[in-house]
Amino acid sequence: MKKALVTGASRGIGEAIARALSKDGFKVFINYRNSDDRAQALADEIGAYAIKADVSDYEQVLSMYDEIGDINVLVCNAGISEYGLFSETSPEIWRRVFAVNVDGTYNCIQCALPSMIREKSGSIITMSSVWGIHGASCEAAYSASKAAVIGLTKALSKELGPSGIRVNCIAPGVIETDMMSGFSDEDKARLCEETPLCRLGKPSDVAELAAFLASEKSRFITGQVFGVDGGFAL
Repeated sequence: MKKALVTGASRGIGEAIARALSKDGFKVFINYRNSDDRAQALADEIGAYAIKADVSDYEQVLSMYDEIGDINVLVCNAGISEYGLFSETSPEIWRRVFAVNVDGTYNCIQCALPSMIREKSGSIITMSSVWGIHGASCEAAYSASKAAVIGLTKALSKELGPSGIRVNCIAPGVIETDMMSGFSDEDKARLCEETPLCRLGKPSDVAELAAFLASEKSRFITGQVFGVDGGFAL
């Protein structure tokens, strides 16, 4: 049975991806940082394994891989956002956003590579954002970190292609998750109006693409950035 690790998988997009991969027959490892009960409940429900680690901490990631062993698919979904003026973004906030969104992606890929290179196969899926492509006012740290993920994806796809490892990126638009908890109904209505498909995205919309990229159906696809945004970025 093939094994998949999904980071930040106790809720939202990560949870939906874990469900989709489990349905496709993967032995899924659900990484989380704080939500012990929620992660374990999901693992029990779908027959997966919950494993706690802060992806921004390289030593914790190493320990996580020691417990999991070799994997075939890695989904770097864990991420945080920060809203506010750039002039009011402290060095601490800036570093924390990059520590999770960029360093966390680095840490998880770095630890997955030895076995993937040895086996000459593997699928790595990174998670950016529509703001990583276009930028967002008052989300400079988040936008910059997600742009970095895109650059890393494209570089690694060239570097790892000869080893049979595919690296692709998903750039979601406005998805109904906990990250939107601070948005009012009026804000959400406005975002729907700005989206050509006239609705907000669901975690399952992203999960179905991730499942495709994890499968052999995407065996000749690498280095791509896929927008799942209902046309929001057009």
